[in-house]
Amino acid sequence: MKVVNLKQAILQAWKERWSDYQWAINMKRFFPRGATWDILNLAEALLEQAMIGPSPNPLILSYLKYAISSQMVSYSTVLTAISKFDDFSRDLCVQSLLEIMDMFCDRLSCHGKAEECIGLCRALMSALNWLLRCAAFYADKVKETLEQVAAESQLKMCLERLEKMLGSAKNRALIHIAKLEETSSWSAVEQSLVKLGESLNSLSNSPLRSQADDCISLIKSIPTMLSVHSEQLNKTGFPTVHAVVLLEGTMNLTGETQPLVEQLMMVKRMQRIPSPLFVLEIWKACFVGLIESPEGTEELKWTAFTFLKIPQVLVKLKKYPQGEKDFTEDVNCAFEFLLKLTPLLDKADQRCNCDCTSLLLQECSKQGLLSEANMTNLITKRTADREHAPRLKSAENANIQPNPGLILRAEPTVTNILKTMDADHSKSPEGLLGVLGHMLSGKSLDLLLAAAAATGKLKSFARKFIKLEIPKVFVSPPSAKAASVRALLFDISFLMLCHVAQTYGSEVILSESSPAGEVPFFETWMLTCMPEEGKILNPDHPCFRPDSTKVESLVALLNNSSEMKLVQMKWHEACLSISAAILEILNAWENSVLTFESIQKITDNIKGKVCSMAVCAVAWLVAHVRMLGLDEREKSLQMIRQLATPLYGENTLQFYNERVVIMSSILEHMCADVLQQTATQIKFPSTGMDTIPYWNLLPPKKPIKEVLTSVFTKVLEKGWVDSRSIHIFDTLLHMGGVYWFCNNLVKELLKETRKEHTLRAVELLYAIFCLDMQQLTLTLLGHILPNLLTDSSKWHTLMDPPGKALAKLSVWCALSSYSSHNKGQASARQKKRHREDIEDYISLFPLDDTQPSKLMRLLSSNEEDANILSSPNRSMSSSLSASQLHTVSMRDPLNRVLANLFLLISSILGAKTAGTHTQFVQWFMEECVDCLEQGSRGSILQFMPFTMVSELVKVSTMSSPKIVLAITDLSLPLGRRVAAKAIAAL
Repeated sequence: MKVVNLKQAILQAWKERWSDYQWAINMKRFFPRGATWDILNLAEALLEQAMIGPSPNPLILSYLKYAISSQMVSYSTVLTAISKFDDFSRDLCVQSLLEIMDMFCDRLSCHGKAEECIGLCRALMSALNWLLRCAAFYADKVKETLEQVAAESQLKMCLERLEKMLGSAKNRALIHIAKLEETSSWSAVEQSLVKLGESLNSLSNSPLRSQADDCISLIKSIPTMLSVHSEQLNKTGFPTVHAVVLLEGTMNLTGETQPLVEQLMMVKRMQRIPSPLFVLEIWKACFVGLIESPEGTEELKWTAFTFLKIPQVLVKLKKYPQGEKDFTEDVNCAFEFLLKLTPLLDKADQRCNCDCTSLLLQECSKQGLLSEANMTNLITKRTADREHAPRLKSAENANIQPNPGLILRAEPTVTNILKTMDADHSKSPEGLLGVLGHMLSGKSLDLLLAAAAATGKLKSFARKFIKLEIPKVFVSPPSAKAASVRALLFDISFLMLCHVAQTYGSEVILSESSPAGEVPFFETWMLTCMPEEGKILNPDHPCFRPDSTKVESLVALLNNSSEMKLVQMKWHEACLSISAAILEILNAWENSVLTFESIQKITDNIKGKVCSMAVCAVAWLVAHVRMLGLDEREKSLQMIRQLATPLYGENTLQFYNERVVIMSSILEHMCADVLQQTATQIKFPSTGMDTIPYWNLLPPKKPIKEVLTSVFTKVLEKGWVDSRSIHIFDTLLHMGGVYWFCNNLVKELLKETRKEHTLRAVELLYAIFCLDMQQLTLTLLGHILPNLLTDSSKWHTLMDPPGKALAKLSVWCALSSYSSHNKGQASARQKKRHREDIEDYISLFPLDDTQPSKLMRLLSSNEEDANILSSPNRSMSSSLSASQLHTVSMRDPLNRVLANLFLLISSILGAKTAGTHTQFVQWFMEECVDCLEQGSRGSILQFMPFTMVSELVKVSTMSSPKIVLAITDLSLPLGRRVAAKAIAAL
């Protein structure tokens, strides 16, 4: 008999009462070659026929069960067919459908194409929706007294199936993919959830109620199933946070707060630090900084950092989503912990001569980080504690002015001074001079600068001084008095700018771009003529050789007049001409045209009225001395000595002593390097300023590699980095270069064999790498890791624990570099250093895919299948990754290095030999998954080739649905297909 369609075939089987296997044989005879049963919709046709009456047709159901067991139909078509049945009042039909689901719901799988796997995701979601509707229907029926018992048992059956379906992480992961694939169907699920919730409200039966609530919360957790991270609760110290804060406080007070906040959040997330302990660690670092900072400006900088900048950082941290908890509670909790560290707080109080904690608490309360009640409670506790603290003798005490109080008072003063300087002073500049003169006295300049630096106002402060430098400001006819005021304003602003540049780095002063392309005098002078650490000046540079007529008149003026005429002077011209004038005078002295007495008269003239000319003169002499032979230096050094000794005559201009103090400190900084190289001593008048902090830290006659290892070993023993070590590391990084620094520190890490030591080493290394995270990451991921992974003689070094630790460090560095790099934040400190050029990486990874790259040659050298790896279709374009679909620029070194690292990882996973390097790759991927912020499109995993997912799933520890979801980019249709295929095959 020829059968026309499926329906007829089913009916005939029923009429003739075929057994299930007979039916299957006949079906295959009726429908020969070609058509698959899914295309013919066999599952749906069978169900339609089975569900005609009030109870299901057992024979036709047996055919369906046989089809499922013998895999004639796929799970997805059966689920889709079931979810189309909506007459829930036929209890027996619903029961039989639930039984069919029991056959496979806890072990769904699909080994077909990616499209079929996505089909399974969709079918599973519609089945979920069907179960929810079904449960809601029976929950409503429970209210009717007649049907209560039957409805309860039906509801129980539905909820059991829901539990079973949602109990498997694999099913939840498939539903998660379906939710992203079809948002409309997910909103239908959400509506059914609401409806079920309403129906359950009237349920008295508590076991059913709690079972239903469990199911509902499981469904609600599906969209966020990846962002659940447990916090570390077994640790109390977090050296990375400590070191990052110390590094910022010591080296980057002027930096903006946002990059610091983001870096701290990154560390908090990667190391899963609970909020209260995180805030506690920040405060601990601040107190340690206060205690160990060298006296003078450094101490003031630390005070400003702790009392002005860190509260601002916490205010920004407060804006980040904290989950359920209130951030002010966390801050309060952190202070509660901090109060238990009595010795630390006592030592800080003793150093600052005041109750630091109470001042901090008040500052935090002002910023809205602590409630009034909490603040009072904490202050009371601390005051009680302080009763027992060791006190300084009152005589010593009286001399120390507490810095924190001064800094907190200096902050509003900064704002007032900025306002004062904005006003128009061309009519009466004396008022302005009074303000500036007041700023120079005692510690107040450094206090104001530290407060301005910590609150981000230092740049505008410097800009105001630069404006004063521009001679156009005063137009009034020059009288003697006006001329002296003008000279003083020029001088004070020049000295202040030099001081700022030396204390906080010259970047603070440079403007982004000045209008009309006119660069202010001071900027020009600072860039070309001012000696700084690591900057070599050429004394014959054209900037030191201005117009010769001006030089001649200046020499004549200095040599002849017993008194400088202020009225005729154009100060910025004089400062630019002085270097050439000094050269003339030096030559004359060398050739005995001038006697020592006349030289003294000349130097007195230079430093007598304005100190800035002396600064300019010494700046040139320093560059000049460097170029001279040992025997030729005597007279130049003598001249520096002459210029550095102040002149205490009657006839000096106002504020002379205050200006000399600043001048001496500037000259001392300028000459430090040269005096060390020439082994000369020059006695600078004791200024009350500190000697240069953190200068000359490296021990003489010791190879830098030994210094590096010994400092790192000390730091590792202590368990935290102190500011002195940070400076030594910074010097070594400058001196040895990025590759040397990174390579030697990684070697140190790989020597560690104890698990807790390696973990601590990683936390500290990450913090040390923050000195220049971008460059060190490029070196680590672009040179050091590929070398370790491709050279089989080095594989043994990658054993656990050091190998696992290196994987952790690599991921942390990659993540933080990638996230800060995308925001384009490099701190001023890092901008100074030589940027590694992309050319370095092009040789390793060529930009066009035609030339075989060095990396591919490395890979093919230790593979039996050399031809597979180096064949043209293994090039970058073939291993498609999410980053290419997001069109991430590969001209960027970091992107390029990441893309190639993942290519390398992918080839290691696919290789025939396994070893510690394969294990390393697995640790690397696990750490990536652990640290990932969920839902962040554009993390480093977007560089992973899609083909790698199926390789990874074969590794036992990586074969979990959650990991597959975490490593694929689910915002892309292709990413969802890859994930569905990998999960469905698990």
